[in-house]
Amino acid sequence: MTGAPGVIAAGPRADVPALRPRIAYLVSQYPAPSHTFIRREIAALRRRGVLVDAYSIRPGECLSEADRAEQAGTFYVLRPPWRAFAGALAWSFARSPRRWFVTLAATMRHRLPGAAALVRSGFYFAEAMRLARELDRRRTTHLHDHFANAAAQVGLAAARYLGLGWSLSVHGLSDFDGPTAPLLAQKIAAAEFVACATRHGRARLVRLAPEGAWSKLHVVRCGVDPAALPHAEARRPPRPGEPLELVSVGRLAPEKGHAGLVEAFAEVLRRGVDARLTIVGGGSEEGRIRAAIAAHGVEGRVALRGRQPERVALEAMARAHVFVLSSLAEGLPVVLMEALALELPVVAPAIAGIPELVVHGETGLLYPAGDWRALADRVCALGADPQLRARLAAAGRARVAEEFDADRAAAPLATLFGARGPATAAAGGLRRAEP
Repeated sequence: MTGAPGVIAAGPRADVPALRPRIAYLVSQYPAPSHTFIRREIAALRRRGVLVDAYSIRPGECLSEADRAEQAGTFYVLRPPWRAFAGALAWSFARSPRRWFVTLAATMRHRLPGAAALVRSGFYFAEAMRLARELDRRRTTHLHDHFANAAAQVGLAAARYLGLGWSLSVHGLSDFDGPTAPLLAQKIAAAEFVACATRHGRARLVRLAPEGAWSKLHVVRCGVDPAALPHAEARRPPRPGEPLELVSVGRLAPEKGHAGLVEAFAEVLRRGVDARLTIVGGGSEEGRIRAAIAAHGVEGRVALRGRQPERVALEAMARAHVFVLSSLAEGLPVVLMEALALELPVVAPAIAGIPELVVHGETGLLYPAGDWRALADRVCALGADPQLRARLAAAGRARVAEEFDADRAAAPLATLFGARGPATAAAGGLRRAEP
């Protein structure tokens, strides 16, 4: 398999029997509140009989028992004893000096311009060798990275050194517009396959990839487990004198548009709709959002709940009447899938992959991103029409069950991983690792 300059084609382990593939999942921070979909994906793959080990560069933040259980079985690269890095570098050099130097050189080339990036590449190489030692110990056959970030640089280097197959999942904003986005084309060239969370994302990758690599790009949905969601009581319209309960869940970050959501909510109130808004999430924009709440005089109507465990956030959604997303940039948020799985009518911006899930007037209501008056229009329409809310909610839940159920969504990945055992990779002409 050929690739871009500085990219070493991955290949199978020559010393691993052609048995059941063993897959390593690598994430920069795992588990984490925003990575619950990865936990679900791993669980769904395991239910399908795929052997999956979880790896992370650094520990994440555990807000639930499920996260703590997953953390116990995850290997962390940046965890003491730090002498393990020296041991891994010595082990990998002794194992194959030639491949050690070739991988080091390729890692130094696969970077952003500048001296700081060059120094970081050296650290990534050391992390990769520690990771490679553990992958070798577990006789891993394939390494899969979630997100095209620095962790993917570490994973790619480890896979290069060991001659493993390597693949990548690409999601949204952080992959296409993040700091390492200029390296995305090289990663596509090096990967055996790339899982794209949306058709919109795949189209963006087609623009980066050479025509011969388009067949590597697969749409693989993130998914939710409806059975694991809190039971939503029979959703009823507000009784006379009760407000319409709106909820929004997400990081308080600039691209999430929460200050605009407050502006739209104030407009909803001005139009005479009795409503309350709950925002669940934490982040750098909290001060700006509080200032917007004060500026619009809606302090008694908006509740900022802060960062909450997954279960608490889902229960807040289950109690609401409408879910509102105010993002200015997205991929396809899993929280929208969760809202629809809870039979919660949604209002969302018509950007990126969101229309692949939320079809306007069928499974939810869309509005032009950043148009806060249009957002207010959609909320008012739902507030005035309980039958519309019920119809959209039922159709939305059916849409999730059709394509975004975690077990169903994991099927293409299970097929891709199952086709990449050592014997299959060798038949494809991929390079073998040196003994």
